[in-house]
Amino acid sequence: MEVPVLDVRDVTKVYGGGDTEVRALDGVNLQVERGDYVAVMGSSGSGKSTLMNILGCLDVPTTGTYLLDGVDVGSLGDEQLALARNRLIGFVFQAFNLIPRTSAVANVELPLAYSGMRAAERRRRAMFALDLVGLADRAEHEPDQLSGGQQQRVAIARALVTEPALLLADEPTGNLDSHATDDVLAVFDDLNAVGRTIVLVTHEEEVGSRADRLIKLFDGRIASDSRQEPVGRHAAAGVLS
Repeated sequence: MEVPVLDVRDVTKVYGGGDTEVRALDGVNLQVERGDYVAVMGSSGSGKSTLMNILGCLDVPTTGTYLLDGVDVGSLGDEQLALARNRLIGFVFQAFNLIPRTSAVANVELPLAYSGMRAAERRRRAMFALDLVGLADRAEHEPDQLSGGQQQRVAIARALVTEPALLLADEPTGNLDSHATDDVLAVFDDLNAVGRTIVLVTHEEEVGSRADRLIKLFDGRIASDSRQEPVGRHAAAGVLS
């Protein structure tokens, strides 16, 4: 039986102590299967950013267990955690975090540079990832020569280049206008249609409605977790066709 990509078991995250104690997460249980497309929503202070940090191995739970692709994250040292982040998770952030005055393809290659991979293979894989998001023809363009939506698609290509088990997106359309948002969401739709596992945090109903599964957090707990019929999906009819 295939293990879940994410398996969160009774996770809590507590900051401070005594009268100033804050339970950012309070007994969260969550499984995400391979190929799921999950949106996590919640108001400010609901715990969604804390959950995202734990899922991304950027923080550790106070109590509970987190298995990433079958690996107990709590058993990993700092170096192993860094490897897990690099190999198992592709991150997409609200701020594109591209290196200025550096070509799109060089930005996409960056996660591979730490693995000792030969330059020719890095370039081949980076070009393939750019092609996946429909930007192979912009490979030599620098970030300031690209629109906001194109920059985010380069960031998605960079997240994909290591062929991670999970694509983790934190408010990926927060800095985009409506047209660019639709372009980026079409990329996520198509990636999921060919089997990519996606978890995204968003406060935008439009973005959350594109996922197959919607999780709502409230006061550090999962208030609801439901399957839904995605709205406006471009399944396999967009940039990957």
